[in-house]
Amino acid sequence: MQRIVPLILSLSLLSLAGCSASGGKGNMPGDAEDWSPYAGIGESETVSFTGTEPFWGGSVAGQTLIYSTPESTEGAAIGVERFAGRGGVSWSGMYGGAPLVLAVTPGKCSDGMSDRTYPFVATLQIAGEQRSGCAWTEKKPFSGPENP
Repeated sequence: MQRIVPLILSLSLLSLAGCSASGGKGNMPGDAEDWSPYAGIGESETVSFTGTEPFWGGSVAGQTLIYSTPESTEGAAIGVERFAGRGGVSWSGMYGGAPLVLAVTPGKCSDGMSDRTYPFVATLQIAGEQRSGCAWTEKKPFSGPENP
């Protein structure tokens, strides 16, 4: 049962996050006839993410997600499982005894505080709270100033 809840949250977040991504037809990005898992972020890539209000961020590589806040700048390492859905990728695990799910979908994203544009939308579900942010990879970096 513990593995089913994060999977359901992952699927739900991919559906929600996919609605805000640009470039798709209707509410889902990409070709509505293509049911292949999302391949825009490879399994070996590191995904970095950031969000505001409250500030949060980190990265995910392999089966480890690093989640950081201003109170914990070094971040907490969280064991996660990757899921590639039709409209993006998600990682799910447990943080502080509660489910954590990070969903990353393609779409132009702004953090609202810098002049950067990011290639992915990040949606974080943590401790029953949903947060919005942006994400990037080395292959698909953000554009704009390095140090805003």
